[in-house]
Amino acid sequence: MRRPLALIIAALLIAGSSLVIADEAVLIDFALLGADIIEDPIDNSLTQNRATMMDFSTVAGASYTEDQKKQMAISLAIPNWDVVLASSSRTGSRQALSYTREAKLAQEAKQFPGATVMGIRINFPLEPFNSWARIQPPFEVPAFEPKADINDDGVISVKQNAQGDDPVNARLTRFEGSYNADTKITTALGVVKNVGVIKSIAVNVKGLNFPHGLSLILKDNDNVEHVMFMGYLNFDGWRELRWDNPQYISDVRNRELRIDPLYPRSTPFVKFGGFVINRDAAAPGGDFIAYVKDVKILYDKAVLEPVHDIDDEAIWGIVGKKEDDRKKLESQRFGSSQVMRYIERMKQETRTEFTEEKND
Repeated sequence: MRRPLALIIAALLIAGSSLVIADEAVLIDFALLGADIIEDPIDNSLTQNRATMMDFSTVAGASYTEDQKKQMAISLAIPNWDVVLASSSRTGSRQALSYTREAKLAQEAKQFPGATVMGIRINFPLEPFNSWARIQPPFEVPAFEPKADINDDGVISVKQNAQGDDPVNARLTRFEGSYNADTKITTALGVVKNVGVIKSIAVNVKGLNFPHGLSLILKDNDNVEHVMFMGYLNFDGWRELRWDNPQYISDVRNRELRIDPLYPRSTPFVKFGGFVINRDAAAPGGDFIAYVKDVKILYDKAVLEPVHDIDDEAIWGIVGKKEDDRKKLESQRFGSSQVMRYIERMKQETRTEFTEEKND
């Protein structure tokens, strides 16, 4: 009786070693990025997203005025995203007609009823040559931004009681979003940590029969960009475009096993870098429209169960120093451009009609 039992156990162990269950996470959900705070003084529309507010004025130089520093506060609100055209296609008129907007689905919609999605408009050249456009966040999504409380004016204060009752959510930084214990899914705001090998990526996108290609940009913890082609948008309605890793090995016996150092390299992560829309020379030019709801990933954990019995960062501060350096560089790049936009807007004439002369 012992021999058959041993054979059964061995067979189960072999079967278990070849079964890999990937984790699931929503890398970014545009339904969470609607503008909900800070009114525009001109048209009274809301301009910023509370959950993703960042204030780069805290690391800006002393040469900026207080009014200019206020312009360095921004969020991942959908209208703030940048559409960057290829240099061969980038003219003033085309760039002005290429932007992102909030789009709200009808309550009776078959998919995502009432949800807010990202609408994308790109003005491609009419001439028959290849072109592309990159849709990217207004700033690089921070991987280690602590939880914070943001008031209605966009003022950010570090959350005093970040622990709460849920230890899993307590470990997540601000842009990692939240973990749902019932669905076992993390819904992030652009960053997912503890990512080993990505198995699959899915994008929920609404096409309008354009024959253009959609690619996804991911950045890893070494700040290296990876571009995955998701598919063509020549369909009408919502569809889930999926990329399956062709190098993913399901049987762990065939994998190259290695151990990577963690701190201070930090736990491996991926962050959302944006989309790329490719237009072929044979495809029609002019305006292009599409809508995106979210990006989801299936991945293997880099570490099975991270152990946090010692707070390495509190002792050494290496990762925090790197993040501060990145934030300073980001403030120089982004903060300066925001200030220049603010100054240009202050100089801009808002009237559209000439003043009528009064007859005495």
